[in-house]
Amino acid sequence: MTAISPQVREALATWGQQLSGVHGAAQNTVAAYLRDVTGYLHFLAIHRGGTEGLAGLAGLPQGDLRAWMAHERARGLSARSLARALSSVKSFTAWVADRNGVDATTVLSARAPRFKRKLPRPLSVEGAQDMIDTVADQGFEDWIGARDRAVVTLLYGCGLRISEALGLTGAAHPLPEILRITGKGNKTRLVPVLPVARAAVADYVRLCPFDLAADQALFRGARGGALNARLISAVMEQARMQLGLPATATPHAMRHSFATHLLSAGGDLRSIQELLGHASLSTTQIYTAVDAARLMEVYEKSHPRA
Repeated sequence: MTAISPQVREALATWGQQLSGVHGAAQNTVAAYLRDVTGYLHFLAIHRGGTEGLAGLAGLPQGDLRAWMAHERARGLSARSLARALSSVKSFTAWVADRNGVDATTVLSARAPRFKRKLPRPLSVEGAQDMIDTVADQGFEDWIGARDRAVVTLLYGCGLRISEALGLTGAAHPLPEILRITGKGNKTRLVPVLPVARAAVADYVRLCPFDLAADQALFRGARGGALNARLISAVMEQARMQLGLPATATPHAMRHSFATHLLSAGGDLRSIQELLGHASLSTTQIYTAVDAARLMEVYEKSHPRA
């Protein structure tokens, strides 16, 4: 099997370090990019009988790029995953071209396969409240029920990711009116905290039997260690079965519900983007499609001429 040349392998490692160190990409994001590009480079090494150096990669004919895409599709890669892999390849190619003064237009102009973006599945306002109440009732100790209520309230009331909520330390209590959150890519944002969220966290802290030191996790497991996200997922799974909610009623669905309900109430898309910590407005715009879809559903059920 033809291997990737040492020169290209070294360039790939340097690019990955730059993504992490200079651009602040999250570790998992960098790992996914490197995995995508490594697979691409292995294919080219076999397809072309060896790489032609960095300049050759940047000036690759589009026929070779199409061959790689056909190969990926043939081995079962979805259109969505291939589009992500192509984005990784383009990013690496642009970096190589810039460093070597090569025109990479052919590669960079390649079109990704079309795919239908999955819409988020938010809960209704009532469903979100029912979820919060039900997880609170399931704790086998009062402090655990209060803990689960506090976590899920932060997901829905502040739009936090589960990792962001569980990343809070004892120093965050008592919760301020504005919470500074460090999210994906080490990007920091300011999130308003509703009184109900502050009260839920305060109730948990009052009941928690462990010392919540400022430099340690705010939310604890039954034995005192940092709370694992899988436990919240399991609690919500049990709650949704009790409530008859779909399997899409996950911790992340609470964040989706936060965004969708804000938009339905007239929230500004740019403001919602800031609250969610999305790097691109296009990521947030998916909620406009959700809102429109729900509007059409109500119309079709209710309008006498539908």
